[in-house]
Parts: sequence; C-alpha cells; structure tokens
Amino acid sequence: MTAVERSVGVPVAGEQLAALRRRVSGVLVASQILGGLGVATGVALASVLAQRISGTESLSGLAPTAMVTGTAVASLPLAALMTARGRRPGLVLGYLVGALGAGVVVIAAVIDSFPLLLCGMAGFGAASSANLGARFAAADLAEADRRARAISNVVWATTIGAVLGPNIAAPAGRSVSGLGIPTVAGPFFWAAGIFLVAAVTVAVLLRPDPLLTARALAPVEERSAEGRSLRAGFGAVAASPRARLALVTVTVCHTAMVSVMSMTPVALGHHGASIDLIGLVISGHIAGMYAFSPLMGRLSDGIGRLSGIGLAVGLLACAAFLAGTADGSHGRTAVGLFVLGLGWSAGLMAGSALLTDSVPEAARAAAQGLSDLAMNTSAGLGGAAAGLVMAQAGYGWLNLAAACLLIPVGALALFTRNDLRRVRDTKAGG
Repeated sequence: MTAVERSVGVPVAGEQLAALRRRVSGVLVASQILGGLGVATGVALASVLAQRISGTESLSGLAPTAMVTGTAVASLPLAALMTARGRRPGLVLGYLVGALGAGVVVIAAVIDSFPLLLCGMAGFGAASSANLGARFAAADLAEADRRARAISNVVWATTIGAVLGPNIAAPAGRSVSGLGIPTVAGPFFWAAGIFLVAAVTVAVLLRPDPLLTARALAPVEERSAEGRSLRAGFGAVAASPRARLALVTVTVCHTAMVSVMSMTPVALGHHGASIDLIGLVISGHIAGMYAFSPLMGRLSDGIGRLSGIGLAVGLLACAAFLAGTADGSHGRTAVGLFVLGLGWSAGLMAGSALLTDSVPEAARAAAQGLSDLAMNTSAGLGGAAAGLVMAQAGYGWLNLAAACLLIPVGALALFTRNDLRRVRDTKAGG
C-alpha cells in the first residue's frame, strides 16, 4: 500500500473495495434524502412567497431564480474545494451555507424585505449545489460501465425527501404560526434544521473520502496534482466534443425544467388550485425527476449516452406540449410536469455520465463543477425570463419557449453520433 493509500485508508482488495462502494453509496443516499427534503420543502412555495412580499407576479420568478443563481455561484468554489481536499468538505460547506440561507429567508418574510429574500434564496441554493455534487461523488469509485447507474442510485434517494417536501409545506407553515413567522415561510424554517443534519451526516460518516480514494487507486502516472485545477477542468471540456455535448445537455435540460417548473405553481394558482394541490403537482414532478432515475441510469449504460440524450429531448418536448396546452386542466398539467421530470432525469443521467467518461480523472472534479456552474447559471437566467414571459404572454408560450431550447441539443447529439460513426468506419476501412 502506498503512502497516498494509507493516508485515506484505502482498501485495495476486490471485496473490500465493493464494501467501500456500498458504504459511500449509503452515506450519500442518506444525505440526498435529507438534502432533497430541505430543498423541496422550501422551493415548493418560493415563487408564492416572492409574490406575497413583492406584491407583483412579474417578480415572483426571481425567488427560484435567486436560488438557482446561488446554486451556480456555489458550484465553482465547492468544486475547487473538492478538487483540493475531497468531496466531504465541499458537501458539508454546501449544506451549511444552505441552512444559513434558509434562516435569512425566514427573517426576510418576517420583515417583508424582498432584497433580503433574494439574498437568502441565493444562500439556500448552495444546498442544492451540494445535492448535485453528491451525484458525482457516487461516480468516483464506480466502474466505467456502471457510472450512470451509480449516479442514478444516489439521485433516486432524493425521491424520498423531494416528494415528501412539498406535501409537508402546508403543515410546516402552520407549525410556525405561533412564532410570528408567515405561513409561507415555515418550510424554510424547517429546511434550515434539515440541512444542518445533512451536514453532520456527511462530516461524520463519509470516510474515507471517495474522491481522494479514487485518486489513490488510480495508476501512479495519473496521481500528479498538475491537472487538478479549475483551468485544467475547463481545458478538458474544451478539448473533448463529447464533454461539450454533455455540458450542453445538462445545461439545456435543467434550464427547460426549471423555467417551466418554477412558474407552474403560479399558473395553477390562476386556475384556483389550493396550496395542497400545488404541492401534489410538484410532488409528482419531483417523483418524475428522481423516482425513475435508476431506470434512466440503466438505459444510459445499456443503450448508450447519446441515445439517452435523445430520450431526454423527446420527453421534455412532450412535457412542454402537455403542460403548455393544459388550459386550466389540473390533471393535464400534473401529467406534463411528471413527464418534465422524467426528461430531466434522462438528460442528467446521460449527460453526467458522458461528462465523467470524457475527461481525465485528475480534471473530473473541476469539469463537473463547470458543468454545474453552466447548468445553474443558464437555469437562473431562464427562471428570470420565465416570470416575465408568464406575466406578458402566459404559461403556454413559456412551454413553447422551453421546447425550442431543445432543438440545438438534439442536433448536436445527432451530429456527434454521425461523427463517431464516421471515425469508426474510417478505422474499420483502414
């Protein structure tokens, strides 16, 4: 055993490594349940809270946008921390900042401060960044042909917390009524405590660190720290057409999903939906995002990353059609949001696995941070635009705009597939 291996306590035997994979997966599953619960509990009423404080619907989209922006802003510093010191410090910091942000949101609701609300939502987004980062931690020790499944198994765990979260938003609100906290801010009060528990869980149990362990198990020539900078991650993505496709895929799929999902509670409210009904619709959407992720992961490993991307584009386009033509039908909107979640899941599994496949091990954490930065920055802009489109043109046009975003992804995936075929044919002919 090398000095590097001893420093992280790496077991190198096959059975021991398999046991370590199961242990890491178990801890990540627990943190995802908690993180998903905290994020979903708060985000279910974020746009409603923003509308209440600001007094205008056109600004309601800025609350989820601030959260997504916070997620994006946190991506690179968390990635830099993980690159330097491993997954555990980055995940813990993300959950702690998320807890602080949730507390600020509660204060903003009490004093009716819209700017403070946006600041709190930005901090709240760091917990979402930690949740997203956990999926890559699951891939650190996975075999190359099982990476999408490893990612999907951890993402699936978010289902438990994420589906439960919107449904406890109403009781969470009622539970703080005696404290002088507005009902719609109650979920954020709960989220702060949940994120603290998630941080403690990761800090205590995620040992040894999966990223440091993967590096210790890598061939000696790949252990150099030279390729572990953020700049190296950017260069690795720029140098690989498949990595660029992966980044575009997760960026566009996430943007389309966030834009539609963030405005759906407002659209349902226009048609008389109660908070409880809105919670059920968002729960169904989140179930589509997470509950079927193991299936999407297996499909990505089985039929290939590019086919998985094609599936994502098809599902998201179908979702935009269903939700955009619902015309006040709560049932049709619910079905559209469920399919929207499925499309997001397919895109995230295929895109995340393709990115991990396409860059060197030393640059992976940095490239993964770049991916999360791009997807959340774009989604933040999409969420801001969604509120304006909703106010000026309506929910149907918002869905049409989201569908149009998918066209470049499908074209790029098709071009990449054809290019790979030409390369294979050339090699076979040679």
